[in-house]
Amino acid sequence: MHQRILIVDFGSQYTQLIARRVREHHVFSEVVPAHRAHQHLGQGLRGIILSGGPASAYADGAPDMDPAVLQAGVPVLGICYGMQWMCEHLGGAVVPGDSGEFGFTEIEVDHSDGLFNGVSAQTVVWMSHGDRVEKLPDGFARLARSSTCPEAAIGDPARNFYGLQFHPEVAHTREGVTLLRNFLHWVCECAGDWKAGDFAQELVRGVADQLGEEGELVLGLSGGVDSSVVGAICQQAVGRRCHAIFVDNGLLRAEERDLVESTFRGHFELDLTVVDAADRFLDRLAGVTDPETKRKIIGHEFIEVFREQAKHYSGARFLGQGTLYPDVIESVAAHGGATAVIKSHHNVGGLPDDLEMELVEPLRMLFKDEVRELGRELGLPEEMVARQPFPGPGLAVRCVGECSRERIRLLREADAIVRTEFELRGEHQGVWQYFAVLTGARSVGVMGDSRTYEEACAVRAVQSSDGMTADWVYPSRDCLQSISSRIINEVRGINRVVLDITSKPPGTIEWE
Repeated sequence: MHQRILIVDFGSQYTQLIARRVREHHVFSEVVPAHRAHQHLGQGLRGIILSGGPASAYADGAPDMDPAVLQAGVPVLGICYGMQWMCEHLGGAVVPGDSGEFGFTEIEVDHSDGLFNGVSAQTVVWMSHGDRVEKLPDGFARLARSSTCPEAAIGDPARNFYGLQFHPEVAHTREGVTLLRNFLHWVCECAGDWKAGDFAQELVRGVADQLGEEGELVLGLSGGVDSSVVGAICQQAVGRRCHAIFVDNGLLRAEERDLVESTFRGHFELDLTVVDAADRFLDRLAGVTDPETKRKIIGHEFIEVFREQAKHYSGARFLGQGTLYPDVIESVAAHGGATAVIKSHHNVGGLPDDLEMELVEPLRMLFKDEVRELGRELGLPEEMVARQPFPGPGLAVRCVGECSRERIRLLREADAIVRTEFELRGEHQGVWQYFAVLTGARSVGVMGDSRTYEEACAVRAVQSSDGMTADWVYPSRDCLQSISSRIINEVRGINRVVLDITSKPPGTIEWE
């Protein structure tokens, strides 16, 4: 049992970022909904972090938790709503603020020891709240304040209970990393000895136990790092009882099918089947423009293909997927909590209720960079582990509007040019993703002294460590100029190329 930090989700969009930050300190973190937090106490627990949330702690129907969680005998850190909830339940009082605090805020630190050890006397944090703590519970004292929030940070060192009105998990809080490190290592006394690579054999044993002595598994193989790592785990766990299915859904990048097939036959001993289902998927997507509907159609068709393939194996009652934590986070209200759904991922939000197959998702609690670390530990080649992410729904989520055969052809050709030009110049090094988007906009142009009215293509390149947040990348002028020139001259049907300079948040990495 790993030392672990329990993160209680009160509905913040930053809850999973807290989990990510904790793991960056080599401490295992687990996110649970507030109403089930009391069920996750016990072995290995070293501390609890209460997330923020959009509600008011004093309001009827606000997210709540069994107060017994505060009696677990471990340190507790409340963030924003989490701090206010803790104050309300320990005898303090929370009231509406005279004016909210949103964005960068300077605070003054009153106590520089303990939680604030090593933090500057004046520092900048990221606030996002409308309520404030008016009365502290017994035993608590002020640790930091801002000009409009007297209780910007509070603490009860005797019980190791602490509260921050700001968000230490976001990069905008200048010394948030120090605060979280102090809580994890100084307050909770975590050893910091958890690494994703150490998880490898546990995951192998877990899959072997789940399938038992005779169970067979159909693995949805995309060729990306996620399903590749699941393939490596399943190969070690059950050998050729794992039947990998690669589906050509007509939404792949240029030469993707040949690359995946040759790569996997060269590195794996899995039973691999390639299914050509391009017409099936594109026919179902005809006339569909809503992004959620597109994702769910794609998810449904994937499942149907896997069901059909499973019939070829008498014991195939299991479906393996490369589902990651960010997929789950964006697809469903996190862990049954109050967080808003961002978008349905085909392997989560698109799954039917009558699946009739038991899911095998060994990576469901991991982030992308942790999966890469795990892949290296399992012996996968670097070209497979370091490959840029490609979404399960493929080009469909980069084609705004209808995914007709002609529009997918345009996008596929434009995307190949973007990737080629990045890689020729070495500008793909250190970039999380770089690709083309068919925006759905049309514009007037002039080509060969003639008027055109054609599609606009966007170039999207981002840097990220885990896919949860991302910053846009500015390619060189030479790279952009060559991309623009080639797309307009070589891809008939596109007459304009633009650069997407949106970070995540507020945008997402993919367009749909």
